[in-house]
Amino acid sequence: MSTMVSLSEHKRWVLFLNISFLLVACTFLIVQFNSAEFLVLRSAEPFKDNGQQDCQGLVNLDDYKTKCFYFKLHNPCVSQGYIDYLYLFYCNFERFPLLGYCLLFLWLLVLFYLLGNTASEYFCSSLEDLSKLLNLSPTIAGVTLLSLGNGAPDVFASVVSFMGDGTSDFGYNTVLGGASFVTCVVVGILSILAKQEEFRVNRDAFVRDICFFLLVLASLIFILIYGKINMWGAMGFLLMYIVYVMVVYISQVHWNGSINESERDHNSSNGSDLSIPILSSMEKGEQNYVKESGFECGPQVEMNKCCFCLRLSAPCSTLLRILEMPLSLPRRLTIPVVCEKRWSKPTAVGSVTLAPVLLSALWNAQDECATFNTILIVNGIGLSFGMTFGVLACATTENSGPPKKCLLPWLAAGFLMSVTWSYILAQELVGLLVSLGYIFGISPSILGLTVLSWGNSIGDLITNLILAVNGGPEGAQVAISGCYAGPIFNILFGLGLSLVGSACYAYPSPVVIPKDPYLLETVGFLVGGLLWALVVLPRRNMRLDWVLGGGLLAIYLMSVSSRVIQTFSSPI
Repeated sequence: MSTMVSLSEHKRWVLFLNISFLLVACTFLIVQFNSAEFLVLRSAEPFKDNGQQDCQGLVNLDDYKTKCFYFKLHNPCVSQGYIDYLYLFYCNFERFPLLGYCLLFLWLLVLFYLLGNTASEYFCSSLEDLSKLLNLSPTIAGVTLLSLGNGAPDVFASVVSFMGDGTSDFGYNTVLGGASFVTCVVVGILSILAKQEEFRVNRDAFVRDICFFLLVLASLIFILIYGKINMWGAMGFLLMYIVYVMVVYISQVHWNGSINESERDHNSSNGSDLSIPILSSMEKGEQNYVKESGFECGPQVEMNKCCFCLRLSAPCSTLLRILEMPLSLPRRLTIPVVCEKRWSKPTAVGSVTLAPVLLSALWNAQDECATFNTILIVNGIGLSFGMTFGVLACATTENSGPPKKCLLPWLAAGFLMSVTWSYILAQELVGLLVSLGYIFGISPSILGLTVLSWGNSIGDLITNLILAVNGGPEGAQVAISGCYAGPIFNILFGLGLSLVGSACYAYPSPVVIPKDPYLLETVGFLVGGLLWALVVLPRRNMRLDWVLGGGLLAIYLMSVSSRVIQTFSSPI
């Protein structure tokens, strides 16, 4: 008996990543089995500087054996993550460096996918449900929970880099690189593609976002030039986002009131409704897109949309389903989900049972001084809580659907575990990128400015382009607003939270900001892009066109080219 299996582009991509994960995992296990050393790092204490300068000695070493001996004598150079990639590469792939490069590259793709997929499938889902449960207005949800969901990868990467040894400049470059990419590349491409539609952007909302963005960058420039910040200054920088939320809310209430009065007076609309709240605009844009594309549900539509279809035997189709599980199953079994479409009582019971066990294991992994008895006690506590939660979930849920009452504990647990998984993946991703910087002799900061920021922002590029092209004027407005509100959130909340954590650890002493003139140069190009948009767009009657887009793309290319040339002309 054969089964028709449709392989869409997304499924093929997920299948490729799962196979890559299995390949990398099997290779790691083989290397681990044949190695006398343990590859997994047991500890990465936050905000502790314990020898990052030792990595500078790699520059003077030539062959793989010498570098391997160097890592055997010294502490790990990179504190983020649970795998010592430098030791793994130099001590186990000295005879097959090309294989090592390929495996690290595949693992990098897997980590990028896992971080983005965790944010979209679990983190954003929890935030959306919390927004509905708390009855937040669309405007407040858009500039808080929606921004947090979209910027989660950048925020976690920033926090992780500040918790490492001497890698705070990596966090600055990641956040600023992402902001430059979104405000220049995404807005630039969007403006060029939307030229024929002649979309007009809301002048008041645009000027509001640009001016506040410039105020944020001015504050950041002052911090970078001053060179240090105390806990109160860090908290003030973080609380600037609360001010932004209040400004957005007040302006939206004022504009909506004006629109309602206009509708009562004229009972008609002569122009595009560009002042509606963010989430409402997004919903309208998505509805228009659904209507225009004729989206339907059902297996027949899925078969029509698939890139190619295969008629496979039952064992082969089962094998395909199994191959799609390695990357999703661990998270599915540890992150509680109460979504109607994804509800499964056995999975829900298993997730609330295994979640405390995972947290206890992570707690033990962070404590390098833990004794055997301490590890046993912590694991026992986690197992006890897990069994208790599992029994309660089994007794209070139904097979037919998710619980209707007491949703807050479920949503809180889903939010907590999605944050935990995002933090773990961000730790591993930052650790791998920093290690790749040392392997290739490239400053890790340039990798944060380019590779990590590109990887975290590519989803914004695709989402905003689809929303602008298919969502009509409302979709274009939401896309442009998101291109500025998102980076504002990432800078104020991502860097702000990281600075507050560093300041609390160093209290009462201030946090010393690394002296990096390249950071000021990056901020300068970012300010240049914002000023270009602020000058050009009003002069073009607020219409998106190639003049705005071409100038923004040119500014970004000059920024990245300058940093790359400076990086390769100076030692790591």
